[in-house]
Amino acid sequence: MTKSPLLSLPGAVPAQAPDEGVAAHYGDLFREQRALAAGTGFVDLSHRGVITVSGADRLSWLHLLITQHVSELPPGQAVEALVLSAHGHIEHALYLVDDGTTTWIHVEPGTQGELLAYLDSMKFFYQVETADRTDDYAVVHLPAGSITEVPEGWAVREVAYGRDVFVPRGELESFARPSPTTTLARKRSAPFFEQVGPAIGVLALEALRIEAHRPRLGMETDHRTIPHEVGWLETAVHLNKGCYRGQETVARVHNLGRPPRRLVFLHLDGSEVKLPAHGAPVRLAEDGLEGRQLGFVTSSARHHELGPIALALVKRNVPADAVLLADTVPGTQEVVVEP
Repeated sequence: MTKSPLLSLPGAVPAQAPDEGVAAHYGDLFREQRALAAGTGFVDLSHRGVITVSGADRLSWLHLLITQHVSELPPGQAVEALVLSAHGHIEHALYLVDDGTTTWIHVEPGTQGELLAYLDSMKFFYQVETADRTDDYAVVHLPAGSITEVPEGWAVREVAYGRDVFVPRGELESFARPSPTTTLARKRSAPFFEQVGPAIGVLALEALRIEAHRPRLGMETDHRTIPHEVGWLETAVHLNKGCYRGQETVARVHNLGRPPRRLVFLHLDGSEVKLPAHGAPVRLAEDGLEGRQLGFVTSSARHHELGPIALALVKRNVPADAVLLADTVPGTQEVVVEP
């Protein structure tokens, strides 16, 4: 586990798995959520794995292995992609950007070793070089609307909900707590260090992720999840590209339109004190705690405006208007993936 130096910031409370190594919050969860939603501050994601791919064949080679169309990916264009099993089950989720010479990828904490081993096994005669850069670079998330300028030469993934910056790990603490000397020295060359704003914990980012219905590997997925079930078909899969492992399942289920499960968003009963945990059973509320399990809670959070919310993966045939019971907490559905 990579432990962030920013855990020494005032008020930092360590996060639990799968986000061990960074701060869950810095003392005021809702204030941090509001700041992030307003486009200020930054989130320390330095526990995430970082992989680089370089070489003349890097994009055409990756194109053969992942679900996204990247053979002609322009520099600076951020994409999401998946690595699937032969049966079409999700094994890895990749968040990548190419800077013209190197493809930068960040992944879930602790998964970079397994992903790198798979990539290395598929090199064959291609001119590519892969590297685990987790010890050298830390990921920092800047929210959409942030005016922060990023130093020239740093890799950046810019998407609708913000920017993921690959920060040299040695610079991580200095931008979070710039000293007057550091700020003066970098006044012209690196406005990033002056504008970055307050540190915000991963729980705030998780609440906004759940609100936006964005799936996360290991939370919204299990060993048999396929992209169609969690909404990744729209954002991480290109349906008109060449062959890749698991493509047959993707095409078959897409053409038949019958994924076995679907992701739902739940507005939970705000009178309950406890949030349902990841993996908690989901049943029909009318059947109570003795009812048949129809799915499981994948993520939950307390949102600064919506109150308690959750995502859950349920059987396809669960009525979209049914009130569900997430562990012991009733919740109304909002459709994420159509039945």
